[in-house]
Amino acid sequence: MFNSGMAELAKAQAQHTIRVFEKYERIVTPSGSCAAMVKVEYLHLFQDDPEWCSRAESLASRTYELTDLLVNQLGVTEVGAKYHGRVAVHFACHLRMLNQGDEVERLVAGVEGAELVPIERRDQCCGFGGSFAVRYAHISGAMVNDKMDCVLRTRPDALVSTDNGCLMNIGGRLHREGHTTEVLHIAELLDRC
Repeated sequence: MFNSGMAELAKAQAQHTIRVFEKYERIVTPSGSCAAMVKVEYLHLFQDDPEWCSRAESLASRTYELTDLLVNQLGVTEVGAKYHGRVAVHFACHLRMLNQGDEVERLVAGVEGAELVPIERRDQCCGFGGSFAVRYAHISGAMVNDKMDCVLRTRPDALVSTDNGCLMNIGGRLHREGHTTEVLHIAELLDRC
């Protein structure tokens, strides 16, 4: 709703989310875009409403994207995961809004048997962007084709990221083109043993 310009509906949804989660000490999301919505955009939504802005700030201070929690808050880079193969990382756009950098790569480096292979323009948008992919399908398609080409040049066995939208978009294109690269959320890779 927020990305589609429906501010009032986005505020109502944000208020519901704040009410549901404000009783918890720590909130963890496996999605950079969800974390960015809570940590950055909620503050914009309620900038003219002191009560809700305060509640949004409180929730933002206790909300973490999964790799941020593991690497930056808990100091964890190894969880006992094993994966034998070449792993490329797509840096999801919203991680920039969260001031994150190499957390995913540090976690992949801690996976026994995984060979981290860099991809060109790792932080280039995949073209999904939620409703962007629907409204601007031709642009989105060109962007994901370019991202897919960057990924395939590294010949990875797996591509990991922190955002399911990115993974669906890139993975869908890889699948439609007949490529067998496994597409995994970082949590799925860390669950391998």
